[in-house]
Amino acid sequence: MSEAWTIEKPTALLVLADGTVIEGRGLGAIGVAAGEVCFNTALTGYEEILTDPSYLGQIVTFTFPHIGNVGTNAEDIEDLTPGRRIGAVGAVFKADVTNPSNWRAAEHLDAWLRKRGVVALAGIDTRALTALIREKGMPNAVIAHAPDGVFDVAALTARAAAWPGLIDMDLAKDATIGQSMAWSQTAWTLGEGYGAGGETSFHVVAMDFGVKRNILRLLAGLGARVTVVPATATADDILALKPDGVFLSNGPGDPAATGEYAVPAIKALVDSGLPVFGICLGHQMLALALGATTGKMHQGHHGANHPVKDHTTGKVEIVSMNHGFAVDRASLPDGVEETHVSLFDGTNCGIRLKDQPVFSVQHHPEASPGPQDSHYLFRRFVNLIRARRGEPALAER
Repeated sequence: MSEAWTIEKPTALLVLADGTVIEGRGLGAIGVAAGEVCFNTALTGYEEILTDPSYLGQIVTFTFPHIGNVGTNAEDIEDLTPGRRIGAVGAVFKADVTNPSNWRAAEHLDAWLRKRGVVALAGIDTRALTALIREKGMPNAVIAHAPDGVFDVAALTARAAAWPGLIDMDLAKDATIGQSMAWSQTAWTLGEGYGAGGETSFHVVAMDFGVKRNILRLLAGLGARVTVVPATATADDILALKPDGVFLSNGPGDPAATGEYAVPAIKALVDSGLPVFGICLGHQMLALALGATTGKMHQGHHGANHPVKDHTTGKVEIVSMNHGFAVDRASLPDGVEETHVSLFDGTNCGIRLKDQPVFSVQHHPEASPGPQDSHYLFRRFVNLIRARRGEPALAER
């Protein structure tokens, strides 16, 4: 593979744990980063993808060839604390990044990657790399950028082989906020930017395992007063805030590892009778709390064009996905109903308790990037809160 992709004076390498060396042109941060290589099939939204905390510990290969054409800006960052730069550790592109051509662009992607500390590589056959991942699974690797083109390949190979991988890795502790905070910003609109929130009618506590900003914006936009708490918050901590509902966020790493401390809290929150809504890692850990199991996927789901069927409505939605672990649908206990399923491979994408106001989905209904087919799920959550308060329901769509 390395011979087929050799270019003149490679200034970046992607070195897989099996010794495969892929040569390219370096951009972004200078240095070396280790992680799991995945591929993302989204056509837009590379800035949101790279700043999604769920990608912590991963090197993202973009299957769409032209990345960087619209530049970057301060509005499209998804991690909650940009100063910490929680997100993908590396990026792989097919084509060289061109100068931005977009009215919202504030900075070239190369400069932006450098500032965020993301090591990147361009000029390789991303279709071949994607095919390799589909055949062999997501490999552990290191990505290295050196402008002089001098690399110790043996040392890089050893470092890739030594990286432990995401199984049993708790990364939520690195992605979460340090202390509780209030959130009131609402969704972006053309000509106005993000809203500042307004009158609130109910209180949602969001457990932050690596939450995306647009999730919080959509909750605030529906009238929620949102309090974000760290991943390590206990049920007593959360119940003391007197919420009307609890949200379990997305995040990186192995749900079983993070679940060592988060699952007991989630169990207690479910037992409290409060409405609970989980997304991605939050979905997986809710399933663990209810008695199901999770496992590592072969190639994962990463993209903004995944078909998912909602069994509760019979409708098929095109959704945004980003996960390398999944709930084992065969392990769902009595009383837990499967609500959503991937039409790509039949894996579980949603559950709910039959007799309590508790549900979750594997995909990312907030999009950013991606279609907005699943925005109704936020209204579904709010309606569980309104029903508990004796208030009329909102239209889901």
